[in-house]
Amino acid sequence: LPAAIAAPTPVSSLVHSSTLVTAGVYVIIRFNFIFTKITLPLLIIGLITLLLARINAIFEFDLKKIIAFSTLRQLGLIIHILAYQLPNYVFFHLISHAMFKSLLFLCSGIIIHFLINLQDIRLIGSLIYESLLVIIFFNYSNLSLCGFPFLSGFYSKDLIFEITLNFLINPIIITLIYFSISLTIFYSFRLIFYLTFNIPHSSPITLKKDNILINFSIFILFIISIIFGNLIN
Repeated sequence: LPAAIAAPTPVSSLVHSSTLVTAGVYVIIRFNFIFTKITLPLLIIGLITLLLARINAIFEFDLKKIIAFSTLRQLGLIIHILAYQLPNYVFFHLISHAMFKSLLFLCSGIIIHFLINLQDIRLIGSLIYESLLVIIFFNYSNLSLCGFPFLSGFYSKDLIFEITLNFLINPIIITLIYFSISLTIFYSFRLIFYLTFNIPHSSPITLKKDNILINFSIFILFIISIIFGNLIN
């Protein structure tokens, strides 16, 4: 997944939100009845993926790779929840994830374009003064990724975590799940801080150009990212 970000950003957006990476998950959802006998391996694979993706995201400085690791984390979560035989909830989260993840990627692509292909978050900063609209959309989609209350991700993600508490699961697994949730919040707010308030180490020439078509497309995704979870809930 992190290697797939070498593709152009609109392609990455499509790949990470709704096509290649979710195809396998969709097949597992459709053939969920086959996996009823091997729920424990699914649960462990999902949990390990969750933890590894989050730890990698915390130590990564490439903007698109961080978002790629967050996609990997969502897929780990989805596989983990499939172990509880909840395909409908998983499909709901898969669709709501597609909305805010595609917005996240498109906003990052616009930022990278403004900064002439600069992707290191240590060299990016103070975008709240450069491109306010894009950074607001980016931060909202990041909060939706965290499951911030009443955004799209909240209705699917928090619902799933709440349902897992109703199962008789090993306390260690529950502890690891909630530890990985805290890591998600950590790397998401780290990304928000670096892009919004950080003082950049260099000041690259920016190609700041407001494009009405780009702004309109991310605005539509922004509205969907806010209301979609509540609409489909």
